[in-house]
Amino acid sequence: MNDETSVDDLIVREKVVLALRAIMTEMGCSLHEAIDEFERRYNRLRAERPDDFTLPHGEYGRNVYT
Repeated sequence: MNDETSVDDLIVREKVVLALRAIMTEMGCSLHEAIDEFERRYNRLRAERPDDFTLPHGEYGRNVYT
């Protein structure tokens, strides 16, 4: 999973842990840095592709603990 589109698709599909792992691998960064990158991408995707998300913002990632 080396291209940004794949990570973006994981984010849209609410595969948070897999997306974080992919970001860490892609960027060679720490979990903290991956969380920051995830948030940047998530916010961009919400703005650019809002209809692709199945859950509203307040419910997205609700049961994910890092």
